[in-house]
Amino acid sequence: MQIMKLLKSMPEVRTFLQLLNRRAAGVSPETEATVKSVLADVRKRGDKAVASYTKKFDKHTLPLELPAADIRKAAAKADKNVVRALELSARRIWDFHEQQKEESWAVKVDGALLGQMVRPLARVGVYVPGGKASYPSTVLMNVIPAQVAGVREIALCVPTPGGEINPYVMAAIRMLGIAEAYRIGGAQAVGAMAYGTDTIRRVDKIVGPGNIYVALAKKMVFGEVDIDMIAGPSEILIIADKTANPAFVAADMLSQAEHDELASSILVTDSPEIAEAVAQELEAQLRKLKRRAIAEKSLKAFGAIILVENSAAAVAVSNAIAPEHLEVMTEKPQDLLDVLTNAGAIFLGQWTPEPLGDYSAGPNHTLPTGGTARFSSPLGVYDFMKRSSVLQFDAKSFGLLADTVERIADSEGLEAHANTIRIRKAALSDAGGAKKAKAQRKKMSLPKAK
Repeated sequence: MQIMKLLKSMPEVRTFLQLLNRRAAGVSPETEATVKSVLADVRKRGDKAVASYTKKFDKHTLPLELPAADIRKAAAKADKNVVRALELSARRIWDFHEQQKEESWAVKVDGALLGQMVRPLARVGVYVPGGKASYPSTVLMNVIPAQVAGVREIALCVPTPGGEINPYVMAAIRMLGIAEAYRIGGAQAVGAMAYGTDTIRRVDKIVGPGNIYVALAKKMVFGEVDIDMIAGPSEILIIADKTANPAFVAADMLSQAEHDELASSILVTDSPEIAEAVAQELEAQLRKLKRRAIAEKSLKAFGAIILVENSAAAVAVSNAIAPEHLEVMTEKPQDLLDVLTNAGAIFLGQWTPEPLGDYSAGPNHTLPTGGTARFSSPLGVYDFMKRSSVLQFDAKSFGLLADTVERIADSEGLEAHANTIRIRKAALSDAGGAKKAKAQRKKMSLPKAK
């Protein structure tokens, strides 16, 4: 087992967890200063700053906006079989996210109307990596939930280094009917969407992955706009027992290791035989990969095979790590579902490899990383919705709560809060007195003379 660490004790596991937590934490002061400077410049100079950074980093001076004709022309170059695969994936992603739609609701409680209005965000910005890289799946996974939610305006930014436009990204843009796209990337694109320029109107939320400059920029503009998450390096954890297929396990671990050198691939098993067999398979399969150098560095630095006593211990390790992708290759994988509490996405059984979720299964592939699955969720329709509480009381239902609210407000020393109640109670009292007086006068009045 020369490629990966073999961990057999909890102290070793805890040390490894500390390593995982540190792996993406370091951002150089220079990088942070660069991003701050770019954002400040975009806020101040708008389009001029965006164009300047695009010329500097992407080496072109083309107009910021991507014309529909250019998108159509580039999309026409895409392989038709790939386009059909994207169309099938898009339908499945749409159907899955339809199940996440929320409805407004209201109830009557003691005569008062209480409820919640659920509305889509008005305008969303989507960032998609571009250039020679081909990530049409990023377009599908970030745009479709917004469309299902009912977002009317979607502005998409994709860098085009050297003016190069990726046909598959353009095909995905056309497929989803995105009418507003810009050929810009980096922190300058995030700044443009967050602050607004003459060309790009500001958005309410920014979603989508990017490099460290994009991630930092999203973090810095949070509060001006909402963001989806700060995505870290990719990760997979596989719980396997003696019934697992070692070739399947190794292949799935390598599917994440090839992403980048910071990616983490972990096997947790109670079978020494499986541990040994997977280690051998990793070496054999690694030799055939085009991205071998990246995958090998990832496995050596942040990969591990963890031997545990039983499935309960495996679950404990997994929940502590809270992986982005969790595969369960055991004899009865569903038996563990209720106790696996921390994971971005859970893949059950040997015929459910993680790449199914990356592209075509339907659930979103934008998932919490770096242990944030302890408290956050995959991107979904709910990320593109906002909720407003609705309250309506009449005099009678107000009276039922008046004394309670007044006492609490007084206990907190908020006199003006309490006065809103006292004034209304007095009005009710005056109205009640006037009503009684009117009734009394009516009772005492003499009959009219005939």
